Amino acid sequence: MRPPDIAEVARHSGVPASTLRYYEEKGVIESIGRRGARRIFGPGIYQQLALVALGQAGGFSLDEIAEMFAPDGRPRIERAKVQARARELERTIRRLQATRKALLHVAACPAPSHMECPSFTRMLKIAATGRLKSERRSRGR
Repeated sequence: MRPPDIAEVARHSGVPASTLRYYEEKGVIESIGRRGARRIFGPGIYQQLALVALGQAGGFSLDEIAEMFAPDGRPRIERAKVQARARELERTIRRLQATRKALLHVAACPAPSHMECPSFTRMLKIAATGRLKSERRSRGR
């Protein structure tokens, strides 16, 4: 079986050729040569692209994802970094769930004015402490 060229990889993976070229420029993936003017890729390219997609879904930058590959293209994932990201995602999920709950309350609050609602005023006090902002700052974003 001949190695796939960039057009085949793009078609099969759904990742545009321009993105594949960008990934290569960033050191995330590597072509193994050329067939005419087209880059060709090794047999592990689809697994690499799946890892890139998973890493991006997990919030890793392309630079961080590039570090997850050994020079031969095989995964080299630091478990501590993944665990740290999972903990960060858990904090984000909890914050978003609390925000969703607050928004649903605000939308359905039966009080004549939101300022008369004890739950709403409690939410405002929490927001005024800057706790939501400090969570974002602590992650460096």
